[in-house]
Amino acid sequence: MTEQSPALDNLLTESRTFPPSAEFAGQANAKAELYATADADREQFWAEQAERLSWDTKWSQVLDWTNAPFAKWFVGGKLNVAYNCVDRHVESGHGDQVAIHWIGEPGDTRDITYAQLKDEVSKAANALTALGVVAGDIVAIQLQMIPEAIFAMLACARIGALHSVVFGGFSPTALRARVDDAAAKIVITSDGQYRRGKAAPMKANVDEALQGAESVQKVIVVKRTGSDLDGETPWTDGRDLWWHELVDGQSAEHQPEAFDSEHPLFILYTSGTTGKPKGILHTSGGFLTQTAYTHNVVFDHKPGEDVYWCTADIGWITGHSYIVYGPLANRVTQVVYEGTPNTPHEGRHWEIIQKYQVSIYYTAPTLIRTFMKWGADIPARYDLTSLRVLGSVGEPINPEAWIWYRETIGANKTPVVDTWWQTETGAIMISPLPGVTSAKPGSAQRALPGISAKVVDDTGTEVGHGGGGYLVLDKPWPSMLRGVWGDEERFRETYWSRFADQGYYFAGDGAKYDDDGDIWLLGRVDDVMNVSGHRISTTEVESALVSHPTVAEAAVVGATDPTTGQGIVAFVILRGDAVDGGDQAVQDLRNHVAKEIGPIAKPRQIMVVPELPKTRSGKIMRRLLRDVAENRAIGDVTTLADSSVMALISTGLQSGKEE
Repeated sequence: MTEQSPALDNLLTESRTFPPSAEFAGQANAKAELYATADADREQFWAEQAERLSWDTKWSQVLDWTNAPFAKWFVGGKLNVAYNCVDRHVESGHGDQVAIHWIGEPGDTRDITYAQLKDEVSKAANALTALGVVAGDIVAIQLQMIPEAIFAMLACARIGALHSVVFGGFSPTALRARVDDAAAKIVITSDGQYRRGKAAPMKANVDEALQGAESVQKVIVVKRTGSDLDGETPWTDGRDLWWHELVDGQSAEHQPEAFDSEHPLFILYTSGTTGKPKGILHTSGGFLTQTAYTHNVVFDHKPGEDVYWCTADIGWITGHSYIVYGPLANRVTQVVYEGTPNTPHEGRHWEIIQKYQVSIYYTAPTLIRTFMKWGADIPARYDLTSLRVLGSVGEPINPEAWIWYRETIGANKTPVVDTWWQTETGAIMISPLPGVTSAKPGSAQRALPGISAKVVDDTGTEVGHGGGGYLVLDKPWPSMLRGVWGDEERFRETYWSRFADQGYYFAGDGAKYDDDGDIWLLGRVDDVMNVSGHRISTTEVESALVSHPTVAEAAVVGATDPTTGQGIVAFVILRGDAVDGGDQAVQDLRNHVAKEIGPIAKPRQIMVVPELPKTRSGKIMRRLLRDVAENRAIGDVTTLADSSVMALISTGLQSGKEE
């Protein structure tokens, strides 16, 4: 294979499959024929999914794609997103059903029924209106996982204002960039947040961010930490308002207004590879249709029976689509947890699952691998028999973590749905259907009914079974992004220019088909290493390393090599019960990779590390590891969850060079 070859070498194979039990398949929301139904008439299929919602005015056209890449879905239709997530469940007699079991990190709890949710959202909507917020205005929200975060998002949707949620862990600089770009009128935050048992300030950081921010008129502050926080909450009279003083006295009556299907619902900023973050714009009807549909078929959710828990944060798209909008549209009862998974102890998640009888659990591979590192003896102490579906989101899950998840958490019987999607796609695009698919550890498998995805080469030609290349979406979908806020050129350039002739959406992920035609995600195409002319995905080498019984987590980068072009450098975290066996253990791991993939993929260097550099959403920052592997000055670490990690790794690498 020559160096110019566009295709990724397809190296790892996985032969284990796990069909659903007859019992699960028999009761599943989605049956095998859904694929054929969707293929037969795609627009009719999506019209049927939209019918699951309550519309004030029915649409006249399902899809208008005449101005590609700007789609319009359910053209002429009108609905209110918050009404669909809240009021209609109360009106149908389910006001007493718990919508949210909220658990604070210190152990305080609130159960919020749909009737209570309706009151809280209505009061917040009235409060925003009283401050002069109207449809089309933008409200920035920087809150941790507290109920007011969900009330605020739904209140914006109710009055037609757009929300721009900023992750609670982001710096003042990151918040300011997002406030300025969207010209936010109101900012909603809290006095402080609990992280790992301590109260940390939030409002003080927001104040720092907003110095001189001209668009901001009011700052609404939720009192969360109170006297647990050192010192007084900084305050600007005339601008700042306490949530409880502003909202609690409002009327709980509020008439929701119907908005056009294409009315903007929110902006969510996603980091660009360079420069300022991109404000991804999502609209109302299509987004709600697809998030509700996917939540129903991928998680097999039964309203009033299941207890669902998505462990994401509302600051990310997963929190928007699979905590707030999709689940609440489907009348979910869900757990929302404020804190970290190891506060006050490493069994906290399993304790919550046991207490609330959680039946559907959706989390990220990085957390699953962390649980592996802590040891299987911890979940073994809890009753997890309520679980019936497990989900994975955020990055490709390596087969060994998948197997551990199914066996240790799912008692070797629950379906595992490995979901691929992005901030930009709005909702899940590729995933097994739990009652239909014979699941393969590590593979997202195939596009959902109604979605079309392909793996193509450099020329846009689909590769055959066993081939690798670029993952594209070749047909529009309801929850697709409608642009980058204020920057049409960037939208076209980033997502549509690579395969402009074919009209394909491409967002930067590599993928391969296995011999059955199932899709395997290979991570970002910029995480591909070129070793002696072979294009090898970091994901495959990481999977091979994690399949070794001593390894909990691995990150792999390519570093310049005078002989091979790039050499593979691996950083591994050992499992809790594994002992660092020194040079021999490293040699064993190198040989293990060679055996799993082939000699071409044998790492030049392996370093055992205590932690890996990760963003606060759990994504490994390979860019920083490349800096270390190539002895460069380490780049920007502001988005790291723990900036001391890089110092540890750098020191260890200098002392642990392998010949």
